[in-house]
Amino acid sequence: MTHPPGPGAPARFAAVLSLPGRPLDVPPGIDPRAFRLALLEDTYEVVAGLELVTSALVLDPPDQPDAEAVTWPGTPIVREPTLAGAFAALHALGAATAALVAPDAPDLPPLLIGKLFRALGHAPSAACAVQSDDHADGRAGLVALAARLPLPGWLATALRDVDLDTPDALARLRAAAPRPGFVPQGPGWHRLRTVRDLRFLDPGLEGWENTRALLEGHPLSS
Repeated sequence: MTHPPGPGAPARFAAVLSLPGRPLDVPPGIDPRAFRLALLEDTYEVVAGLELVTSALVLDPPDQPDAEAVTWPGTPIVREPTLAGAFAALHALGAATAALVAPDAPDLPPLLIGKLFRALGHAPSAACAVQSDDHADGRAGLVALAARLPLPGWLATALRDVDLDTPDALARLRAAAPRPGFVPQGPGWHRLRTVRDLRFLDPGLEGWENTRALLEGHPLSS
């Protein structure tokens, strides 16, 4: 499923990153590969359901048939190792604005991505920081980063050394910007990078069906 903008509308893309080389803390008894793919598929379903947005997948490393298999037919596939490269590739596909989303946010409310796109009306980029009671806001990386395309030079340069897992990503991007207001922060959310993070999942919240099924019988809090 994808919802491209109508004729004459600025093209918006939302792409989920698939990064199987990144460490992932898996609950006991659950296959790590299956858990990673469940998180990825649920996160992809979030972006695929956005109205007036084209969903996409970013692969690093480039050969990931299992990740491609979770997408709907016709989904653009980008093979880039950096955020700057991913943004540039999406721009080449016609994107005027784009959001890159971490692969481990299966219950991310679509509204939060929408807020990032709205922020691009007055800023060249916008961030959704990881929100956790273990970290101060902006100190645990990012859930998503959105930007107007093509990227301004300062942001393209900063993203050579910053990704969504960089603990102080928001602070570093703001330090690189001509003004901190060039990287406004939307409402935060959580990512599922450790078993302890499962406590953030709300069984009453719709969505994250693949992750929910895989975790059946496993406690969500500790």
